Amino acid sequence: MAGGRPIRALNVAEKPSVAKAVSGILSKSPSSGGLRVRDGRSRYNKIFEFNYTIQNQHFHMSFTSVTGHLMELEFEERYRKWHSCDPVQLYQAAVKKYVPEDKLDIKRTLEEEARKCQWLILWLDCDREGENIAFEVVEVCTQANRNLNIWRARFSALIDREIHYSMQHLVRPNQLFADAVDVRQEIDLRIGASFTRFQTMLLRDAFNLDFNTDDKNIILSYGPCQFPTLGFVVERFWEIQSHEPEEFWTINCTHNSEEGIATFSWTRGHLFDYTCAAIIYEMCVQEPTATVTRVRQQEKLKYPPHPLSTIELEKRASRYFRMSSEHTMKVAEDLYQAGFISYPRTETDSFSERTNLHMMVQEQQGHPVWGSYAQRLLDPEARLWRNPSGGGHDDKAHPPIHPTKFSAGEAGWSQDHHKLYELVVRHFLACVSQPAVGAETTVDIDIAGELFSASGRMIIAKNYLDIYRFESWGGSMIPTYNFGQQFTPATLTLDSGVTRPPPPLSEADLLSCMDKAGIGTDATMHDHIKKLLDRFYATKDSNTRFSPTKLGEALVMGYDDMGYELWKPYLRAMMESDMKAVSMGTKSKTEVLETCLQQMKACFVDAKSNKEKLFEAMAVFFERSNRSSTNEQNTVAEVVRRCNICQESEMVLRRKPDGNFMVGCTGFPHCKNVVWLPGSVSEAVVTTNVCSSCAPGPIYQIQFKFRRLEIPPNYNVDHLGCIGGCDDILRQLVEICGTGSRNSSSVQGRGSGHTPSSNSAQRSNSRGQNACANCRQTGHSSDLCPSRVSRGRNVRSQEADAQEGESSIPCSSCGAPCVLRTANTANNRGRKFYSCRPECNFFVWEDNINEGGRVTRGNISRTTSNPSRSGGRGRGGRSGRQSNDVAFVSATGEPISGRCFVCGDPSHFANVCPNRGR
Repeated sequence: MAGGRPIRALNVAEKPSVAKAVSGILSKSPSSGGLRVRDGRSRYNKIFEFNYTIQNQHFHMSFTSVTGHLMELEFEERYRKWHSCDPVQLYQAAVKKYVPEDKLDIKRTLEEEARKCQWLILWLDCDREGENIAFEVVEVCTQANRNLNIWRARFSALIDREIHYSMQHLVRPNQLFADAVDVRQEIDLRIGASFTRFQTMLLRDAFNLDFNTDDKNIILSYGPCQFPTLGFVVERFWEIQSHEPEEFWTINCTHNSEEGIATFSWTRGHLFDYTCAAIIYEMCVQEPTATVTRVRQQEKLKYPPHPLSTIELEKRASRYFRMSSEHTMKVAEDLYQAGFISYPRTETDSFSERTNLHMMVQEQQGHPVWGSYAQRLLDPEARLWRNPSGGGHDDKAHPPIHPTKFSAGEAGWSQDHHKLYELVVRHFLACVSQPAVGAETTVDIDIAGELFSASGRMIIAKNYLDIYRFESWGGSMIPTYNFGQQFTPATLTLDSGVTRPPPPLSEADLLSCMDKAGIGTDATMHDHIKKLLDRFYATKDSNTRFSPTKLGEALVMGYDDMGYELWKPYLRAMMESDMKAVSMGTKSKTEVLETCLQQMKACFVDAKSNKEKLFEAMAVFFERSNRSSTNEQNTVAEVVRRCNICQESEMVLRRKPDGNFMVGCTGFPHCKNVVWLPGSVSEAVVTTNVCSSCAPGPIYQIQFKFRRLEIPPNYNVDHLGCIGGCDDILRQLVEICGTGSRNSSSVQGRGSGHTPSSNSAQRSNSRGQNACANCRQTGHSSDLCPSRVSRGRNVRSQEADAQEGESSIPCSSCGAPCVLRTANTANNRGRKFYSCRPECNFFVWEDNINEGGRVTRGNISRTTSNPSRSGGRGRGGRSGRQSNDVAFVSATGEPISGRCFVCGDPSHFANVCPNRGR
């Protein structure tokens, strides 16, 4: 009592149905004051109120619920978009737990109720996952009320005795269990996100994936448990595919007597060498008399199964009823929440000595089918009872799955509910029963020195087989034989056969493989199997047998060719072992995270560097796609630098749908920062080299390959460049070649959104949003620019201008007169220069002409504003009619923009010039 008033306690269950069931049980006492119900912030999560007494203390109980996990673990906002960073950065990217939008109402309910209470009692499922959810609830409630007294109710069945016992024996929540789940969540998030982004961006648009869905929405997911599960399916498939049938031979013998027919098998089994088998057979035919060399008679026992764990429930439901593991768990959850079976997620297959097994059997005596068997079990004279033997597994959280309430079948049950409830009951009754007893007789005979054997079995007492109809102990009687007896076989044949491959894995087989390898947990294995089907990695036939799809096989093949067995179970098995160590306190959460992520990051880096193996494997099964995604977010992107505008997202190298390259901010559309690259680029790859000049860094250099016919002959086709501003070569080629074909459907300028394509837009993107591409002035478009008209003049108009008194000099290349002009750029405004017609591209500053008026090579201006940097990285020797110092500049003194350097036509760039191949 607190000041004479009852203590107020907030109770929280994992599901609304559990909150309702537990409240209904606890409110049955006369002192409860009845069960009252009111709405919470979430209409699906009601609040139940009643009075209760714990250890002679009076409580006013408020009972509500969450709906599974209250919080989600996710990367911080800047890393959530697929192109926000290089996937390798996800191994260090900041993560956080938060309450998602759809659960904010539940959070508000918890906060409001917690402020009014002194105790918090957690009724989450009693496994690691439930413990993790419990601490999510604790975090929300303690933020509202830091003085809460926090307790944990541990229960395994929604039945009266179990619930009342749990309330009277509250314990503290287990932080180690919650930590183990935190480790698993973070590992799965980082590994899954990195490989999933890598695979999907690399392969989805590169191949025609022939599924009955829109392949733009296909996610080529990778999961640390999902891929080893796929690996089991693919490995068995490869065994089947690689199997080569081989013929073998064996000798069979039968004998007829008054008591029946006995079939004797050759103890050698079979031989693959026909000659050897034929020789031995001929020996037997020549001396066919059979002599009995040994007769053995012994008692054999067939033991009942161990108590039922989750894995065994899934395997047996699949084997007996062909129910999928996912559906099995759904039905089992329904039965548990209705109070008919115990908690269905357990690794334990041994009953505690404190468990009252007899009482569980007593509850089944009234059943019309197995009630009589339950009565025999409880009859001491029948001697049918046997304390169950354990399988050696105990998760310290829940008992084996067993019936908790009698039912002859509920009105709302489906056939699967009936089947699963029957399986749980019969399995429980079987495991507390005596084993079946049989008498087995084995007879060995000798024919010409070759040994043959026959056996028969007679069941003396069926015992547990009487109730466990799912198993049989087939046997056959054989005639009576005595030692030394001789007889002539009725048949003696040399028969041939052919070896057969193993069958595809059934769902029970797959669960066994996962369990043996330590892949997943009892609560998650069915989810991993379902994910294979959802992702089109595998198919399941009507016999519940799995085969990989082409996509599943291609992905496993690709990683296998890399030499990294990421599809093998070893890595995940070690992770599961480490998580269990965290839950036991033998390893720390930080230690396991650091070790595991470091190991997987190294695998990811290697896989990324060997991505061509994935391409080769996919090409075996799928045709290459000639399309480029219309959504640039689907293209492969590699990080070049941190965005220098928004300072939040990454700048990544992308290839546009028209084939041209750009470096854009992943924060688009919030940040529209973009660096356009020359339209003549055919290949571009981000390297690990960091530019030593540009800041802030790091800025990774890009290895470019240009199309030879689209760049002037004095430039190399290979160039290691930087987009940070120091690279004159890139700047020159952007001006000379433009930033792409004029057929592009859209272009994007630095700091601008998508705008309609135009000639001027393509030529102006590196200068500003609204400046004319020809004269660099604002206020008009390049189509209406006066400068463009003057550039279109032919040689005759230039000569006429010279005759009208304008100063001119002869072109050193073609001899035509070059008119004196005035530059209007910021750097050279007012400076005089001479230039020839567009086809010639001759240019010289007036103040560089010598006193004799002659133009020399040394006086011809270069394209770069800094002569010391001309001819830098990526540049080669010059050839053709242009001299070594010929520059590509415009009539304004700036590098040419919007003029084909091949033919001089201002209506197109060199990369689309009709004359470039001549």
